[in-house]
Amino acid sequence: MRIAVIQLAYGDGEGLAARTARVAALVRQQEGHDLVVLPELWSAGGFDYRAWPDRAQRVEGEVIAAMSAAARDIGAVLHTGSIVEQPGDEPGPEGRGLWNTSVLLDADGGYVARYRKVHRFGFGGGEPRLLEAGEDVVVADLPAPADGLRAGLSICYDLRFPELYRAQVDQGAEIFLVPAAWPAARVEAWRLLLRARAVEDQCFVVGCGTAGTHAGTRMGGRSAVIDPVGAVLAEAGPDQEVLSVTIDAGQVAAVREAFPVLRDRRLWARRLS
Repeated sequence: MRIAVIQLAYGDGEGLAARTARVAALVRQQEGHDLVVLPELWSAGGFDYRAWPDRAQRVEGEVIAAMSAAARDIGAVLHTGSIVEQPGDEPGPEGRGLWNTSVLLDADGGYVARYRKVHRFGFGGGEPRLLEAGEDVVVADLPAPADGLRAGLSICYDLRFPELYRAQVDQGAEIFLVPAAWPAARVEAWRLLLRARAVEDQCFVVGCGTAGTHAGTRMGGRSAVIDPVGAVLAEAGPDQEVLSVTIDAGQVAAVREAFPVLRDRRLWARRLS
């Protein structure tokens, strides 16, 4: 399976329409890949909290529609990163009515799965103040041409909570897709945690970070593709970059058979569902 990881750079001066068009063009440049992955909140601004309500989208809105058309044009499965989702009249359990939501599209631009971020970053401010928390573990079979692996969906800060990934493994996950807007100040934690999730769960990990500086926060970049034994197959630098990586889908089963650590689990946390 051939994967393109688009580490997008952006600043504060680019409007939503212009950025959406630019990202759609970048996606179209990845023809020949089976799976294309975008970063977290690229349309809303990862740390631009004040702008989120104005940039909120429906899953059927203009951002996902533009990504759907791009996916269809190149015949690739597309992980759209994430949007600030405003699903109409649904207020949410905390009355905020907004979620940090990723959408997975098939090669015809059709909907495959939606994941709402479970762990909100901000220690009471930022995401917890503005957004609802997701409640569901989401694992989906990657459709053709990216078939052969079962994907667990998560977003950025989720990476710090290994129990989420174990719950995904319990649902058959073989590859974790992790879009992020991870700041440069903590980028070494990002790099370490990507490898840790790969090693402990014997899964591929695709981490798609963000470059540039927005809302006064310099982003860390360092997107990476990690294999099930923790080897870094490719890693980006701090600037805008596209990684192109070919993985062997059969490696997950081979690694788990050769070193069956997951069979030896004895302490089981309360499972999420």
